[in-house]
Amino acid sequence: MLNEIRTIYLDSDLNIEAYRFKGIMQKFPAHFHEYYVIGFIEEGQRYLVCKGEEYIINPGDLLLFNPYDTHSCEQIDGKTLDYRCINVTSEVMKKLVLEINGNDDLPCFKPSVVYQSDLVPSLKELHLKISQNESDFQKEELFLYFMEELILTHSDLTILPTAAETSLEIQTVCSYLEENYTKTITLNDLSALTGWSKYHLLRSFTKQKGLSPYSYLETIRVNHAKRLLEQGVKPIEVTFLTGFSDQSHFTKFFKRQIGLTPKQYMRIYLND
Repeated sequence: MLNEIRTIYLDSDLNIEAYRFKGIMQKFPAHFHEYYVIGFIEEGQRYLVCKGEEYIINPGDLLLFNPYDTHSCEQIDGKTLDYRCINVTSEVMKKLVLEINGNDDLPCFKPSVVYQSDLVPSLKELHLKISQNESDFQKEELFLYFMEELILTHSDLTILPTAAETSLEIQTVCSYLEENYTKTITLNDLSALTGWSKYHLLRSFTKQKGLSPYSYLETIRVNHAKRLLEQGVKPIEVTFLTGFSDQSHFTKFFKRQIGLTPKQYMRIYLND
């Protein structure tokens, strides 16, 4: 079709693929993949057969295909399909489970379709961050949280509870974030500080501080940005003085926390 969009994003940070199909009518005959496919329907209605089971899938439905799950699908509403998915190899999945559980057992997702899944918004957010090449820190944090919930809720693996930790390591991470907020920081950096896995760090930090490491970092940046804006420093300059990747990202996060854009906030002090 003339208006079809078929895009593949290769994310070298997460080592996964992200597919986007928009405006397609293609029928997919029975086939399988050697990797996990985790996707969702945005628009359109399809008839799906997976492992001999029949489904009618609609927008908001989550699709979970294990490696070698045979499946086929076709459009049944006369309209076009909009679809997004991520593809995760077994090697990447093993590393992920090792981070989360301390072993490299591969999960087997039980349902092929989760109707109107609460996890779809998180998957869409992750997909958008991959396609827009957003912050590695935030993207990896979201990926770990999403996959943890997915494995816990819809696979045959049991995720072991995180042991309680003292606040010493958490304070070390907080101090590092406060002293290095203008720099590019990764989960690997924070993991190395504590000697914990990235997953263990995320869970322990969030439990003790009430927000994730990335949200903590962005809050520090916003607080410093407020002080600069109060002094009349232009938002474009503040963006890079406080470690934000670009002005759009800065404006979005600032408004979400403060309720005003950086320019609106600065004008309050200029008019005093």
